[in-house]
Amino acid sequence: MTPQRRLVLDANILLRSVFGTNVLPVLKHYEEHVAFYSPAICFEDAEHILPKVAKRQNLDPSLAFAIRIVACVEVIAYAEFEVSARARISARDPEDWPIVATALLLNAPIWTEDRDFFGSGIATWTTDRIEIYLRNS
Repeated sequence: MTPQRRLVLDANILLRSVFGTNVLPVLKHYEEHVAFYSPAICFEDAEHILPKVAKRQNLDPSLAFAIRIVACVEVIAYAEFEVSARARISARDPEDWPIVATALLLNAPIWTEDRDFFGSGIATWTTDRIEIYLRNS
């Protein structure tokens, strides 16, 4: 079955899929019905932060991205949306434009714990409410 819904994940959700208890089960449960995406910069951010967090929590960082449920979207795919994305997010956090651009490209909401996306004109879901969106998949 081809997923009908799409969802863009912020870097903080990628990290929570590794170190938290709530995100990975949700991803696994819905992976056949929902396509999960994140821009390459989010993977880079997560992979940069991952060893530090793993060391603090005494975990093996090599296991972190063993399960690739989330598709990586390269900048070339969403670059045409940069101007619009920057206009939507610039007042809050201009560094988050790739996430907004990916959401615009895919016409998909964003899953994040970062309030900087609120008011961007793109539906934004937090972990405690994400299954409301996903259940209808």
